[in-house]
Amino acid sequence: MVPLPPRPHRDDVLIALAGLLGGLLLWALGLHTRIAAPTLPAGNDAAWSLLPLAATAGAELLRRTWTGWALAVGTVALVADQFTVGSLATVIMYTDLVYAAVLYGPPARARRLPAATGLVTVAVTLAVLAWFRQPQALLVGVVVGVVSFGPATTGAMLRNHREAAAAARLRAEQTALLAEMDRVQAVTDERARMARELHDLVAGHLSAIAIHSTAALSLDDEATTRRALGVIRENSVDGLAEMRRLIEVLRAEGEPDAPSVPPTLDGLGTLVEQARANGLDVRRFTPPPAGPPLPAPVGLAAYRIVQESLTNALKHGAPGPVDAVLDRSEGTLTVRVRSPLGGDAGPRAPGSGAGLVGMRERAELLGGGFSAGPVGEAGPGGGRRWEVRAVLPLGEGHGRFPGAGSGPGDIDDEREG
Repeated sequence: MVPLPPRPHRDDVLIALAGLLGGLLLWALGLHTRIAAPTLPAGNDAAWSLLPLAATAGAELLRRTWTGWALAVGTVALVADQFTVGSLATVIMYTDLVYAAVLYGPPARARRLPAATGLVTVAVTLAVLAWFRQPQALLVGVVVGVVSFGPATTGAMLRNHREAAAAARLRAEQTALLAEMDRVQAVTDERARMARELHDLVAGHLSAIAIHSTAALSLDDEATTRRALGVIRENSVDGLAEMRRLIEVLRAEGEPDAPSVPPTLDGLGTLVEQARANGLDVRRFTPPPAGPPLPAPVGLAAYRIVQESLTNALKHGAPGPVDAVLDRSEGTLTVRVRSPLGGDAGPRAPGSGAGLVGMRERAELLGGGFSAGPVGEAGPGGGRRWEVRAVLPLGEGHGRFPGAGSGPGDIDDEREG
């Protein structure tokens, strides 16, 4: 069962109505396209031209929905119109059907119809020229080309322009989507970077404050309390200064007169002395050997990793010596910090676990490797320690290093950051 055609478009109804009324007006005025005498039976010859006119007008209702059927009906009606006195309105509506078949029809028809109408035009021209053997016969070929090949070519050109415009809109939408994804990723990366910086700036100071305030509250010795309060005040002032510098950097973005100098490895000595003042027993500190200047991102990452490692040792480690060693060799900078492994008493200051994550991110952003975990032999007498190890490349061309991320246990939950 053939399904019913969809409801005609409003513009198609207007085109069909205009064509039908125009054809009736031409018929009433006696304006026809007859070149030779009609081949239909004698009588009211002009009335026969109304049948192809009505069929073509009906086909116009399907010009946008059933393009194939509309073109077939229009072709039959045009051929039938040649056996009557002829109607100019039928010819004009047929050209619109050819145009619509290419513009609204399937892609295969849009590709084939211009070529087919071109071949028909050439064939009809040659056939008429061979039959009449007069140059005036070429005018028939011109008429056929204007009626069929011209509308088909025009429809193909307009369809190509529409498809190109749709492709351009799609590319613009994809570009906008990619730009939005890049913006979201940039915002996410910036938030992660700010979180790392904020954690590294204040975590050590706040941990020292928490530990020494606990000591001041638990001990009844005036000298110890005053010493603890002094450490608390010093870390509070330093923490506020670091926080103020970070806020100034965020507020003064783009101002050349408010530069922010990131910490370098030259400040590790001060950092170690501050850790000792906070009560950490840093017995061995080996800065990197002299050599060419380190890249700024590498120096900053190494500084922050040492800073966070010392903070973790202060919060989670057991009393004992702490070693911080930096070694430079074969295009890499190796940072290694060892501290006594804490017992079952729990951390002396609360932690969020973000420190180890931040250190790993800093190392991996530079293409290096990171590991953190217990090392040494377990058993009576101790000897088991916590080691943080990071391998940072010093320049481009250095990928991930074998074993850089597979040291003594990757990040686990045994010690929070």
